[in-house]
Amino acid sequence: MNILSPSILAADFARLGEQIKAAEKAGAEYVHIDVMDGLFVPSISFGMPIVRSVRQITDTVLDVHLMIQQPERYIEEFAECGADIITFHLEATQNPQAVIDLIHQKGLKAGMSIKPTTPADEVKPYLDTVDMILVMTVEPGFGGQLYIEASTQKIKDVRELIQQTGREIDVQVDGGIHVGNLKKVLDAGANVIVAGSAIYKGDVAQNVADFKTVMKAE
Repeated sequence: MNILSPSILAADFARLGEQIKAAEKAGAEYVHIDVMDGLFVPSISFGMPIVRSVRQITDTVLDVHLMIQQPERYIEEFAECGADIITFHLEATQNPQAVIDLIHQKGLKAGMSIKPTTPADEVKPYLDTVDMILVMTVEPGFGGQLYIEASTQKIKDVRELIQQTGREIDVQVDGGIHVGNLKKVLDAGANVIVAGSAIYKGDVAQNVADFKTVMKAE
């Protein structure tokens, strides 16, 4: 199943609730929330209060992407705030399996993300337990970047590794995704699509509809 997860990093925060509702009504299945700590990535975004506030206005799946060092420190808090999926970075912790286990203990789906420079094979030891692999298609930390073309092969490699396990694991992509390159990442094996600027700049409902048209055709 192809799923659209608009990233509120690109939303107008003066109209955040309104824009989330517009995306949801137009057919977006998830709300993607990027949490940045200024350490793992240079930028600082937002944290638990935003997740808690968004949870109060929507029943849509909250797809929380932790771009933070030692994510294990905050799994419990993000779970309590209302996250449904928590994705952490393989590169941000010394014990990725422990983080996966902790997320599962909270009854949530566990995602693992890898940076553009991290080889696809690095996720292999965790494919027996993880629920989603997020392939970053830009360097994490800033919105509005251009898609890194080498990511297409990495998406294919991750999907092939998953198929070898026989498990149903989502492949998410995040960074520089727009209607023009959407088919390419879907064909490569991605099925959960994060888009920020391409959704929240302009007519949100129309942008979602344009994405969903391509996604339904695949």
